[in-house]
Amino acid sequence: MAITGNPSVQNGALITAQGTKTFFDISSATVIKSAAGRIAKVSVIVAGSTNGAVYDATSTSGNTAANQLAVIPEAVGTYLIDMPAFNGIVIAPGTSQVVTVSYQ
Repeated sequence: MAITGNPSVQNGALITAQGTKTFFDISSATVIKSAAGRIAKVSVIVAGSTNGAVYDATSTSGNTAANQLAVIPEAVGTYLIDMPAFNGIVIAPGTSQVVTVSYQ
């Protein structure tokens, strides 16, 4: 069976969530998708002084560790998340961070 969709391999694992959409220049808590989806990658464009977070949620308020999918590190770089979100996707950058995300 042929593999389609240009997947990549990282550390021996096949990664298929490349993200079909992109949301640019997020500097405050933002709902990027209000339905189920998948967060593929987060790129920290401007470093912050605290970590940010990715939440499985439909609101920018009331999010806790119980619905957190990933930590967004303070440092500039691109970070593979590749996690499903069942409710929606909220990005909450850390203090002074600016991030861009790919998702589907």
